[in-house]
Amino acid sequence: MPRVSCTHCGRSIEFPEELTGRESACPGCGTVVKLGGGAFRVRIPEARPRASGTGGALGPAPAGTAISGVAGRLLENIEKVIVGKRSSVVLVLAAYLSEGHVLLEDVPGVAKTMLARAIAKSVGGSFKRIQCTPDLLPNDVTGASIFNPKTTEFEFRSGPLFAQFVLADEINRTTPRTQSALLEAMSERQVTIDGACYELERPFFIIATQNPVDHEGTFPLPEAQLDRFLLKLSLGYPGLEEESRMIDLLQHEHPIETLEAVVDLSEVLECQKQVKRMAVDPKVRDYVVALVRATREHHSVLLGASPRASLALFRASQALAALQGYEFVLPDHVKEMAHAVLGHRVIVRPENRLRKVTSKTVVSEILNQVPVPVLE
Repeated sequence: MPRVSCTHCGRSIEFPEELTGRESACPGCGTVVKLGGGAFRVRIPEARPRASGTGGALGPAPAGTAISGVAGRLLENIEKVIVGKRSSVVLVLAAYLSEGHVLLEDVPGVAKTMLARAIAKSVGGSFKRIQCTPDLLPNDVTGASIFNPKTTEFEFRSGPLFAQFVLADEINRTTPRTQSALLEAMSERQVTIDGACYELERPFFIIATQNPVDHEGTFPLPEAQLDRFLLKLSLGYPGLEEESRMIDLLQHEHPIETLEAVVDLSEVLECQKQVKRMAVDPKVRDYVVALVRATREHHSVLLGASPRASLALFRASQALAALQGYEFVLPDHVKEMAHAVLGHRVIVRPENRLRKVTSKTVVSEILNQVPVPVLE
């Protein structure tokens, strides 16, 4: 009988051939696994109260359980627009709750922009879109001081960067000078213009998209700016059933037009605080560091991941564990986030690139080589 391994706990599941292509819950952890395929759906348990030690009274729910309840509402709402991409949506939400930023690189028309709009509408935050072009200037993004002839004074007019949710569409179409205008905002949640510092309203989240197909007139992001993105993802084409369902959804009107907020911004801010409090065993912390250090020592790598990557992988693993309803981080959470966090931070040597070695294969080798800690 054929077998498939659970993408979360690694358990081997045996199933009859006639069930190939169907979905089944893993008997070990409950993750929904597609039999005969690698696609999976992350299990989001509903929030549940926990009994305290005093007289059986109900106490506060664990942090992971509370966050998974918020994530469940967001996922259900977003999937009214985005079909068949739950695993990618979960990773983007993990970045959002980690206070990181996301770079989506994929072919045109696979709903990169729509995903950003759907998440923004689901949380009810202010949303601005920057359509990056070669003639875009830094002041077009951050804003500028404009002379007012009535008051004979300069007045600051904020740019699209002053929003809680910013979409930088086709970021590699604009010049490095304009790309760098995003760096301070991404790292410090503030913008400095004409010597004045302006704080950006929280929660602040940037999703940038880039199209790898047509390289004419593009300016590849430098390593320093790539390092500012917590995750780099690729959505990919939908399956046959998902694409048919998408056509049905869009037949009369686009569901994004009627999408409503299901989560308050105050809930998002609280979830971001709770993510940082997720328990992490010292063995798991050392495992994160070992993976990042291994990228610097790999024979095919010219430039490995920075210490910022260690913190990014640590925080993203906390967020993923919380989204899945856990009260602590497992090594499997770290492994699940490794490709999205480390892939764009690893630069392969030119001679190895000629041998078809990619950052993805390097991270896979490292995950197989670094010993996985056993938690007691």
